[in-house]
Amino acid sequence: MSLFKKLFGSKQKKEVSGKGTGQRGEFMPEIKLPTDEKFTINFKKNGGKFLYCDSLEEIHNSFKNILAENNWSPEEVCCIDSKVSNVFNQFNFSNNSNCQGATLLLSPCENLVADNGAILISSNQIKESKLNELPDNFIIFATTSQLVDTIGEGLRGIKNNNKNQIPTNITTIKHFSIKEENDFLTYGSSSKNLYLLLLEDL
Repeated sequence: MSLFKKLFGSKQKKEVSGKGTGQRGEFMPEIKLPTDEKFTINFKKNGGKFLYCDSLEEIHNSFKNILAENNWSPEEVCCIDSKVSNVFNQFNFSNNSNCQGATLLLSPCENLVADNGAILISSNQIKESKLNELPDNFIIFATTSQLVDTIGEGLRGIKNNNKNQIPTNITTIKHFSIKEENDFLTYGSSSKNLYLLLLEDL
């Protein structure tokens, strides 16, 4: 993806791309940002923290660092999804369906939505659990191919990928700071302290 290559690639490209932006007139139409760049901006605006990784080894190292930074142990992790459990099989997770007593949930997602920086999930990831029944801390494992522009695009993808049985409990997480629960604008939404481990697969 172009943004991630720019962020972690050569500095020369960054300098060239920054030159023309200050010369645009105020009535010029807005520049349409690439999907990856739009997601990054909106996700950070929502309070999310993400680590971009080139390999599974980097994913595992980043995961270890998140645990160490928060004084969490692998035994406090709930991982419902068996595929993700296999990716992180070097850790000992409490792999149960209700996550009772767990400090954090390690989970995949359906899509990363660029328009509002949200994480789209369904019963494929969280079964029939409501967000407020799950731990306050989430670590989402996703790939760059899961980036979509809009929720509508994500919902179409869910429908196309699950033709035999469309998943239920489809929802988005887009508030990634626990303190936001006191804000009346976010009343009724479940805020999560969320880390995104993003693996480059394109």
